[in-house]
Amino acid sequence: MLVTKTTRIVAANSVKVKRQKQPGHWKKNPSAHFLRLPLYFLMALLCILGSPVLARVPSSINSSFQLPINSLTLLAAIADPDSLLQQGKVLYDAGNFAKAIEILQQAVQVYKQQGESIKLAVTLSNLSLAYQQLGEWSQAQQAITESLNLLKGQDENQNLQIFAQALDIQGRLQLRMGQAEEALATWQRTEEIYRQTDNQSGVVRSLINQAQAWRTQGFYPRAIKTLDRVSQTLKSQPDSREKTVSLRSLGDTLLVAGDLKKSRQALEESLMIAQHLHSSADIAASLFSLGNHARQQQNKLQAIAYYQQTVAASPPPLIKVQAQLNHLSLLIEDKRWAQLQSLLPLIESQLNQLPPSRASIYALVNFSQSMAKVKSGVLQASSQNYYLGLSTHESAVLLASAIQKSRNLNDKRAEAYALKSLGGLYEETGQWSEAQDLTRQGLALAQSSNAPEITYTLEWQLGRLLRVQKDINGAIAAYDAAVETLQSLRKDLVVNKDVANQDLQFNFRDSVEPVYRESVELLLKSQQGKSDQKILEKARQRIEALQLAELDDFFQEACLQGQKVALDRVVDKDNPTAAILYPIILENELQVIVKIPKQPLQSYTTPISRTAVEELLVDLRKNLVNPTATKIIQIQAHQVYNWLLQPIESQLQKSKVDTLVFVLDGPLRNLPMAALYDGKQYLVEKYAIALSVGLQLLDPKPLVKQQLRALTAGLTKPPPGFSKFAPLLAIKSEFNGITKAGVSTTSLIDGDFKKKNLESQISVASFNIVHLATHGQFSSRLEDTFILDFDGQINVKDFDTLFRSQGKTIVELLVLSACQTAAGDTRATLGLAGAAVRAGARSTIASLWQIDDESTAMFVGAFYQELNTGKISKAEAVHRAQLKLLKHPNYKAPSFWSAYVLIGNWL
Repeated sequence: MLVTKTTRIVAANSVKVKRQKQPGHWKKNPSAHFLRLPLYFLMALLCILGSPVLARVPSSINSSFQLPINSLTLLAAIADPDSLLQQGKVLYDAGNFAKAIEILQQAVQVYKQQGESIKLAVTLSNLSLAYQQLGEWSQAQQAITESLNLLKGQDENQNLQIFAQALDIQGRLQLRMGQAEEALATWQRTEEIYRQTDNQSGVVRSLINQAQAWRTQGFYPRAIKTLDRVSQTLKSQPDSREKTVSLRSLGDTLLVAGDLKKSRQALEESLMIAQHLHSSADIAASLFSLGNHARQQQNKLQAIAYYQQTVAASPPPLIKVQAQLNHLSLLIEDKRWAQLQSLLPLIESQLNQLPPSRASIYALVNFSQSMAKVKSGVLQASSQNYYLGLSTHESAVLLASAIQKSRNLNDKRAEAYALKSLGGLYEETGQWSEAQDLTRQGLALAQSSNAPEITYTLEWQLGRLLRVQKDINGAIAAYDAAVETLQSLRKDLVVNKDVANQDLQFNFRDSVEPVYRESVELLLKSQQGKSDQKILEKARQRIEALQLAELDDFFQEACLQGQKVALDRVVDKDNPTAAILYPIILENELQVIVKIPKQPLQSYTTPISRTAVEELLVDLRKNLVNPTATKIIQIQAHQVYNWLLQPIESQLQKSKVDTLVFVLDGPLRNLPMAALYDGKQYLVEKYAIALSVGLQLLDPKPLVKQQLRALTAGLTKPPPGFSKFAPLLAIKSEFNGITKAGVSTTSLIDGDFKKKNLESQISVASFNIVHLATHGQFSSRLEDTFILDFDGQINVKDFDTLFRSQGKTIVELLVLSACQTAAGDTRATLGLAGAAVRAGARSTIASLWQIDDESTAMFVGAFYQELNTGKISKAEAVHRAQLKLLKHPNYKAPSFWSAYVLIGNWL
């Protein structure tokens, strides 16, 4: 039936949205979750909501700036321009940017008529800021340029403050348009002006802005150094609202930068000052930031306590709702359905009272998304008997309201975000064409608004929709676009975790990793059983991009910059007896791509679920540390061998391959490939083995024929506060073994092993090996990845300055002989890979778990003896040292010899 506009409106008005309150609603009627949404109803709702009742004003000033001739006199008589400027500020603060622009444009016209150049410049600056919020870059640029030109024509000494504020706004525009270097220069100029006029608060703002510019370019050390200057500047200032706001901004920025300790100190100081000033709004804001900090540390109970305190502090309604929404999301994560029942109606009622703004629109969308998770969780937990959340129909109403509010505000970015969520709701109910239409609308808006963090999610959503409709080529193109957008966001992904914009935060594993994996799965399925070289190459490059993105997320900055050489070139030219394997874990299969020297890429597949693969890998990893579990280890390791190597084994032998290089995926990285078992032999008995973080090596060169010069450092006893780590009594024996192997050594033991001494030695001497015999831990959390020195711990984030300070000769080999991956952390080797990358060493040898220190000393001595012959590769030296342990009667179990892994350059 053709539905006209009239019938749509009647249909919309005839629907009464009514919550069903019986407690067994979801249990009795789970199909309600999949009710189809009548599109005609939704479109009718948008039509109705698009006709708000507005206060009537004279037609001459109600035409969106299309003022008739001679209207300026009437406008001046109706409104004082100063009051218009103030009204524009109020509207801007409320998030009503389109209306603010309208009012500010009116003020501009009056100030021009009156010849008020300074006030006109101020108004134009504010107008630029409002345009920026709507992504209208050309208008924003025109307004700020006009403002600055006006100010340059005035007496700069009298108007320096105004000039600096205009420059500040110009810097914001430059950063938003991707001109980080220009923004940095602009903010450095504002800092000079504020110092000249002794405006300390302006100096603080300029420095924080500069830190943002540095961070956007990936220069985190410089950003942190700048923020330290902020901290010093603030110390001399008396308590004020500006100080508490600045400290809170500093704390939030440090949180994004990953400096959790300093972040918490700044936030706690901000809270203390706010309490001293009795400023309830600032108290709530600081408590909210502390809740986000606790959440970042995975301290959920503390985070919830802070969010509850935020609400109790009587904050502005928006912060209260944001705190409740974050509280809600934590309860959903832990499936605490009973506790949700009292929170949901509070959020729902307060959302309806929020004034229109981008933040309130994001809150609406956030609530709708949370409700989808609640419904899904309750449906899965069939033993529960709760009615929680909105019906699918009501969720659509919420999102339709968010879309219309975005249109009323002319906020394209917010509208794109809401359209994405509504398209996702239609996707969930299986209405593919409607979902696709909404997604394309949102995508066009996101792209025109320069919102890549929203764009990639819409491209991903479009790819899923096209795939389910069997448009494989279209789906591949959409996924390609999503990956390309993510790549362009590489430096900005961590910056996107904007604590002031909680609704746009992403969880890497939920919002980034699936884009890459689904894309690879789609590419490989499109082969239809053929080994298409272009597709295989594209698939493995995409998995490498995922691994680099994981490292970026781990370090909160872009890693692996610099000149590198492709692995294929290394095996084809420099090492023709090495093969490269790329196992890829997909949702319903395990795919392996193999590169044998001077042969095209080939692949093979094992149909198996991702869950089954991960369960076996986790169980095998637990068994490997047990010296008495050899039998079960062999059974499980044989299964993994069949997945990864059995189909290609005969070709490896025919090609006389003696070294295997693995680019491992997901939980496979937690396993030592040396322990794989073919039914008769371990893999280490047949091949030398190395791991690579990606498809390229940093200037690969062998150590052969070089004089080995090692800096050795170690602790026989852990420092105070780290009693969980056992003494390492065989360290001196380990170091003696290195010396006996003919390696020239400089040693730092116990009290001499301090970070400053390590830095000093590396900076004054050229060591091609740094060997650290000390406890350490690798984790998927940056703050939990460290090594111990005499004074405490050295975090992995400090490795870049620690090992690259010499500036003369890069460290060829870093050895971490007593470290371990965090127990129970399925992604712990991310920290190990991160340590290797951060150190900048061409090769890293480390242990996946702590091993008996006597067997460690034996392994180390054998490794250096083999390496110092100058005739074999690092991979082969590790291989022979492992075989020596394997053949020793006391160390036959895989728990002793398999833990050692070589990462990076194996030559």
